[in-house]
Amino acid sequence: MSQSTTNVALADEATPFDWKRLIFMFTGIGLFLFVYYCPPWPDAIDPLGEHFVLSQQAKGALAVFLLAATWWVFEVVPIGVTSLTIGMLQALFMIRDPKVAFKDFMDPSVLFIFGSIVIGMVFTKTGLTKRIAYKMLSIVGERTSMIYLGCFVMTAALTHIMAHTAVAATMFPLLMAIHALYSDEDKPSKFGKGLFIGMAYVAGAGSIITLLGAARGAVALGFYKDIMNVDISFFQLTMYMFPVGWLMVFILWGFFMLFFKPERAIIPGLKAKAQRMYVELGAWSTKEILTASIVVVTILVIALKNFVPALGSLDKTGILLCSTIAFFLLNILTIDDLEEIPWNIILLFAGAMSIGFCLWETGAAKWMAVNWLVLFQNSPPIVFVLGMAFFVMMMTNFIMNVAAIAISLPVALVIAPYLGVGGEVILFSALVVSGMPFLLLVGAAPNAIAYNSKQFTTGEFFLWGVPASIILMAVTWFAVTVIWPLMGMQIYVPVAG
Repeated sequence: MSQSTTNVALADEATPFDWKRLIFMFTGIGLFLFVYYCPPWPDAIDPLGEHFVLSQQAKGALAVFLLAATWWVFEVVPIGVTSLTIGMLQALFMIRDPKVAFKDFMDPSVLFIFGSIVIGMVFTKTGLTKRIAYKMLSIVGERTSMIYLGCFVMTAALTHIMAHTAVAATMFPLLMAIHALYSDEDKPSKFGKGLFIGMAYVAGAGSIITLLGAARGAVALGFYKDIMNVDISFFQLTMYMFPVGWLMVFILWGFFMLFFKPERAIIPGLKAKAQRMYVELGAWSTKEILTASIVVVTILVIALKNFVPALGSLDKTGILLCSTIAFFLLNILTIDDLEEIPWNIILLFAGAMSIGFCLWETGAAKWMAVNWLVLFQNSPPIVFVLGMAFFVMMMTNFIMNVAAIAISLPVALVIAPYLGVGGEVILFSALVVSGMPFLLLVGAAPNAIAYNSKQFTTGEFFLWGVPASIILMAVTWFAVTVIWPLMGMQIYVPVAG
């Protein structure tokens, strides 16, 4: 009896009541109820006098958005369960048709992330990850600062030729292997936090440089052509984005060396150990060769579809899922591997797509964009550009970056001529910040993939995303005032009458 009583007492001590969780749970619910049942809010009015009404559905979308943001940041429930809450609230409060709301959970973008994660899994299972990790470590050496730099440069460079989601999925197991060589313990380390959060950040920074890093660039250029009747070429975009993207990569390396300085400056013997372990892997196995071939062909087809008209109609998600199916057809993966998929991460992104489409389709996002940008219609030009960039940067943490650009560009391009601001600087500023959502995991797939490392919490990601976002705004300002003018971009134009 006395042993049983002792066990109960120990169990009670091990699980203290989580008041913080309760407070933020009801904060999210309170925000939802307050906004949803609020009386109608005033219309937003753009510079041409057009009114944008905030309907009851749009107000409901804002209410869901606030609840989800609170629960995601403070991890009131598993992040995938918060995503389910987004779909449930839309359906029960008739914010959107349930068929539409839940259909977003299987959006092609979600399945693209699924396919990317499977590539990461197969790299780990076949041993390709270890092979690449050992090779890289034998080159960059034993200094942890150089390991940071090597991983960041490799991540950013890969996003020039493949989608940053696929890059993150490829790099993730490689970084897990590197961290396992750094520490024998499973608990988080400063090095681990810097490595994984840094990978997510630089994947965004690298992805702005070419049209292959993410879909946002191609969509934004098409959108700009429709509005301004000006065609921006692939090379023109790369020319302007290259210095900004790589400047961010190296600044972020300094940022992580400052705030996430590894506990150990050097890992003695790591280089020799990596070289020895690489040799011990022996010759490439058949499964490694098949995996590498499938992934190379997949990436090649996705990359070439932007240049080869015959491939242009192929959907990139469909192409990527071909690789997933091939892995199972060739017995490289089995049913056991399928059951190890991190569904929490998949659901996180599914919910992010659902709330993004919800804000877009109900008109809530446009209402916010117009209200925000008209605040700057009488401001100095540089304040207007940075104000627009700030709005896109914040929105891209919550909704698709393409949507964030799409709701901001039309209004910004209407106001710009009256302040003497060129259209290109609006476009490129928006593209810079939309590629780097540093605050929330739902902002980009690399953020969510990095979270799977269990090295950091959503609260930590948000906390460190604040100074990183301030740095991003400073770099955007530097690009607008120094880099792009030196490269010949017309920042200011004669003021429209």
